[in-house]
Amino acid sequence: MHVPEELKYTKDHEWLRIEGGEGVVGITDFAQDALGDVVFVELPAVGATLAPGDAFGVVESNKSVSDLYSPVAGTVVAINEALADAPESVNADPYGAGWMIRVKLDGPVATEGLLDAGGYRRHADSEQH
Repeated sequence: MHVPEELKYTKDHEWLRIEGGEGVVGITDFAQDALGDVVFVELPAVGATLAPGDAFGVVESNKSVSDLYSPVAGTVVAINEALADAPESVNADPYGAGWMIRVKLDGPVATEGLLDAGGYRRHADSEQH
């Protein structure tokens, strides 16, 4: 299980990368592995406003359908349109080409409820047993 040190994580298996005043969000390597082959990703419209914990989309795999949850508050400024034609990018490169949304953050990022890489590894390990 690959868990980049520079990212923040939710207990629902989303990751967050802060880039200036924006956050990039996707699902973790653990999540994509648990889902199996991703066949469809539904993402919000650009302009949608999100609060932490809001469902912002759905990822469908050959095993299940799962909601996606925002780790931060903000306005969606971009979605990864490439996932419409290549949802398998979520499996192949969950922290790169498989990103899902870019959010303009509402003020300073509140990361109190988010996990660092070590905390996320412990959380994911506890779900495997």
